[in-house]
Parts: sequence; structure tokens; C-alpha cells
Amino acid sequence: MLVSLIPLFDENMAVKAYSIFVQKENYLLNPLLLGTGQNDGASRLRVLEFLERMGIDTLSADKEVFVPITNISVFADIEGECSAPRDRLVLLIDNTIPPVDMYISRLAELKSKGYKLAIRKLPVSEFENYREILKLMDYVLLNNKKIAIDKAKIYFGKLYPNIKLCAGNIENMETFEALKATGGYAFYEGDFYRVPVTKGQTEVSPLKVNYIQLLNMVNNANFELTEAADIISRDTALTISLLKMVNHMARNSEITSIRHAAAMLGQKELKKWINTAVVNALYKDKPNEITRVSLIRAKFAENLAKSFNLAMKSEELFLMGLFSVVNVILDKPMEEALQMAKVSNDISDALIYKRGKLVPVMDFIEQYENANWAEISREMIVYDIDMDVVAAAYEDTLVWYRQLVEAKV
Repeated sequence: MLVSLIPLFDENMAVKAYSIFVQKENYLLNPLLLGTGQNDGASRLRVLEFLERMGIDTLSADKEVFVPITNISVFADIEGECSAPRDRLVLLIDNTIPPVDMYISRLAELKSKGYKLAIRKLPVSEFENYREILKLMDYVLLNNKKIAIDKAKIYFGKLYPNIKLCAGNIENMETFEALKATGGYAFYEGDFYRVPVTKGQTEVSPLKVNYIQLLNMVNNANFELTEAADIISRDTALTISLLKMVNHMARNSEITSIRHAAAMLGQKELKKWINTAVVNALYKDKPNEITRVSLIRAKFAENLAKSFNLAMKSEELFLMGLFSVVNVILDKPMEEALQMAKVSNDISDALIYKRGKLVPVMDFIEQYENANWAEISREMIVYDIDMDVVAAAYEDTLVWYRQLVEAKV
């Protein structure tokens, strides 16, 4: 089963929840399943089984998680399948659940047990027919591209003032800012947070330049540990982070200097730490989700290397994922941003020109994080990749990211 997490933001660009979207099968290989299984996010509540196995905190430390359920799985033993706190689970339905008595009663029962409810993909023409179901909803997800979202907001504000609205499918920051200015939305969803705000007119802060230089240094072969340590020592946050990591690894050793700490890690481990710690420092004035996207893409790309016959390029794939949103971080076009980063030609070709041997991995990751399962299914066939391998690669990525976050606490 493939799983992707879609972030939901508040007006301050803070992530407040994640929606889980899943795919059980490769429907291009098993077309007969399309009639009953397409876009099924929770048959036998496998998505809740996934949540139970991974732990809700691995996916989302303290935020709500929207879990899609179907007209079949809504009657399953939801309480018995998952031990996650009910107040953090939002059961997400769509218009495949009809507004008839047995469904209305079941949704009311789930709500009485402490679960929150949300609905998506509800056409305007069905608003009135779904009146009894809408009375039970905590959230309504509105597609900014498919309906007149401003009119829908007025409708729900008058008839269902307690429902929280999510403005979805937002493509750019201009649209986000316009929707935010009108108010009335609890959440915002879309690709807007991954789009640079400027077109390259801004100057990069000196601190960010130092971070880029540090990344450039450690990603050269045989870099000097002492030089890297000296740059690290100029930044208090990086210094503290390094010392915490080294002390965690060698509890009985007395660290006498930043150079000593760097030497204890060694070149390989220091490089690995810098590639993640510096990214966090670079991105601290951006939405937290940008940091997460960068690191998730990096590890996922590394984990997929073998599947794309690029095992020897795993470190380069990690860097490609890491730098895939550097244009957002530096508020510059990708070409200008990568000139500062001095990455390899293969990475530049992939991120700027969408060409070269690394492109298939980057494209796969982008399609995956948008839960474009039709394209993912096609690419798995083209590159002869087993679905279970992809699922394991992503789950390992989530665990790695969670451990990374915990190590910083």
C-alpha cells in the first residue's frame, strides 16, 4: 500500500494537519479492481492499520490526521483498528457516501465516540441534499479550482457556522494571499508553499551564504574537517546542535572543542549531519513544511536509488532531494540558487532542465507526494518497480525523519 501525506496550513503558513492518501494496488496492472477499489483509501481500514503500525506521531507529532474512509469502511471497527487519540483523527468522507439514514446514523455514532468528521468532493448541486450529513461535519474541504469558493464560504457561514472550511488546490502564493485576505478559512491546501515568492530580485542574507558555502565544502571529496568545524563554530545554533549529537553518540567522552567534536564524528558522519542540520538552519524563516519536504525528498530519493538502477548515485540523489526546494529557500529562480550551491551537473540538469539520469527519481517523488497514483502506477510499470519496495522506502523515510526530529529535541 502506497501512502502520501498532504499538509494543511493555517494563514500563518504553519502546518496544522495532514491528509493521508493511499493506494492499495497498481490498478494499471489490475484494471478489474478499478470498479471497487479506485481511490479507496481505507478498505478494511488498511490506512488505520498503517497508522497503528507506524504510530501517529511518526506521521504527525501533534497535529490532526485526516483519514479517508469509504462507504464500506465507514461501518468497520474503526475504534478497534487504531489506538491513536480520537481527537486527532478526522474521518474524511466524500460524495460516494450518500445522504441516507444508515450513513447519517453511522456518522453520528462515530462523532459521538469522539472522532471528528470532514467531507470533500461535494458538488455545489449536492449541498442541500447533504444537509443532514453536513450538520455532523467539523470540516468541509473546498476545491478552489472547481467551485466558486467565495460563494461556498458565504453559504456555509450562514447555514453551518460551526464548520471549519479548508480552501484546497491553491497553486501559488498570490491565490493564497488573496484567500487569506478575505478570511473565513481554517486551513489552506495546495502547492503554493513550494513556489518562490520572488523572481530573484532579493539579496541572500550573509548567514545563508555561509550555510551554502558549508554545504559546498562538505560535498566536495576529501574536505577538511578543521575548515568545516571553523565555519560551524561561527553559528551558535549549529554549534549546539553538533555538540548535542556528539554527546549523544559518545556519552563518556569529554568534548574539548568544535574541531574535536568534528573529528569524533569523522568525515562521513559530519557530512551527513551538515547536509541535514544546515538545511534546517537555512529554512528556519520558511514554513516548517519546506524543511520536511526537503529532507523527506532527500531520504526517499536515496532509498529509491536501487529501484531506478542508480545505487551508485544514492548520495547524489540525496542531495538532489535536499536542494529540490532551494529556490524557495533563497527566493531565487532555481538556476541562480543552484549556482550558489555548486551542485553536480547531474543535479542541475534534473532540477533546472528536467533532463538526465536523475530526473525519473525526482519526477516519481513529486508525483508521489501529490498522491498522483495513476502516474505512479505507470512509472512503476515502466521502471519495473515493485509496489512493496516503494512502500517500504517511504515508510523508512518517515521513520528516519521522525528520528531526525527527535534527535534535535
